[in-house]
Amino acid sequence: MRVEITDVFLRDGLQDIDVVVPTAEKLETAARLIAAGVRRLEVVSFVNPKKVPQMADAEAIFAGLPVRKDVAYTSLALNGRGIQRAVDAGAEHIAVVTSASQAHSNANAGQSIEEALAGLGEVVARFPGMDFFAGVSTAFTCPFEGEISPEHLLRVVRAFKAMGITSIGLADTLGTTPTEQAIAAVGYVLDAEPELDYSLHLHNAHGQALATVSAAVSLGITRFDSALGGYGGCPFAPGAAGNLATEELVRHLHAAGHDTGIDEAQLAETVAYARGSVTRAPALNTVSSH
Repeated sequence: MRVEITDVFLRDGLQDIDVVVPTAEKLETAARLIAAGVRRLEVVSFVNPKKVPQMADAEAIFAGLPVRKDVAYTSLALNGRGIQRAVDAGAEHIAVVTSASQAHSNANAGQSIEEALAGLGEVVARFPGMDFFAGVSTAFTCPFEGEISPEHLLRVVRAFKAMGITSIGLADTLGTTPTEQAIAAVGYVLDAEPELDYSLHLHNAHGQALATVSAAVSLGITRFDSALGGYGGCPFAPGAAGNLATEELVRHLHAAGHDTGIDEAQLAETVAYARGSVTRAPALNTVSSH
C-alpha cells in the first residue's frame, strides 16, 4: 500500500522550541527532505509573530522554497488574517484548524469552537479556488477536559464539511490517547462520513503512535503527519509530547511492506542536519521578532 507522509518539522517541529532556526537553514532542510523523497511538507504557520516568533519568517520561507510541481507545501492559519497572509505569500494548500476541545480552543485561538468555526467558514468562502484542508486539534484527548467524545468530534468534522472542506486531519495533540480509544473515534467518524479524506497527526508521549498507525492503516487511512527527529509540540497544550518521528514512521511502514517513496538513508542524513540546525540556532530571547 502507498502511504503519504507529510513532514511537519519546519512548522510544528519548530514552533515550540526555545531557539529560532535561520531561514536559510529551514530552506536547506526543505531541500533535503525533498531530495529524500518527501513530497508533502508543512513549512510555516501564518500566526502572530509576537506569540510564535519561530514562525516570523513565514513569507520569506515561501519566497525561498524550490518550485516543484511534484511537491506540495502546506501552511497553517488560525484565522482570516492568517489565511490572507498565506494567500498573499503564494500558498496553495492551507490548513485551517480548530480544536475539538472548548478549553484548548480558548487557549490556542482565544475563542470558542463555534466562534472559530464561524470565522473560518466566512473566510474560506472568500477564497473558492484555494485548496483548504482542516485540522482538528485535541481530537481524542484534551489536557484540560480529558477524553473527547467521538460524537463531539464528528460535529466538528461535519462543520468543516459544511464549509466544503473534504480533507480532514485528526490530531492526537498530547500523544497520550490509547490506540484503542483513538481508533474507535476514527472508526466512528469514518462510518458516519466515509466520503471524506482523512489523515492522522500523532504525537508520541507513550510510544504508542506506531501501533495507532498500524491500526489506522487497517481502516484505510493512508496519510500521516510526522516530524524529523520527533520534534514538536503545542505551546498551548500543557504536556504535549513531540511528534511521531518521520524516520521511525518510514522505517515502520517499510517493515510492514508499505511504500512511502522515501529513501531511509537520505532521510537519516536530513534528520542529522535538522538536529544540527536546532543546536546551532540562536536562543529565542536573543532574536527580535518582526
